[in-house]
Amino acid sequence: MEWQGVSGNNFTEGEHPYAETVGDSLNLTIPDPGLSTITNVCGAVKCVVIILSGRPVVIQPFVPLIDTLVAAWLPGTEGQGVADVLFGDYGFTGKLSRTWFKTVDQLPMNVGDAHYDPLFPFGFGLTTSPKKSN
Repeated sequence: MEWQGVSGNNFTEGEHPYAETVGDSLNLTIPDPGLSTITNVCGAVKCVVIILSGRPVVIQPFVPLIDTLVAAWLPGTEGQGVADVLFGDYGFTGKLSRTWFKTVDQLPMNVGDAHYDPLFPFGFGLTTSPKKSN
């Protein structure tokens, strides 16, 4: 997703599109400038971070800076739907379909594993109501 910065500069956040082995990653990190953007913006003002990825990625060190976190799971052309729920036009239920790990060293991680200590457990999420009637 491309965003227009205050100074007019464009920057891209989240994972780059991928399919099959092109998306293989051993570190599962957000590409630059994602993490520096989170650090700079969320360190200065209250912020909402929208993770555009097809899987959980390493965010644990940045969670204390983030006021609100949304995992949008590569919405494709449906970015307007994400905006609709963020602005309260529609309510939604969002529950993790996967466990969100703290570090890649924990992988593989499944519910019931002896070492199950996730950042966000399987099924974590919330339900909201719209701010106004549709």
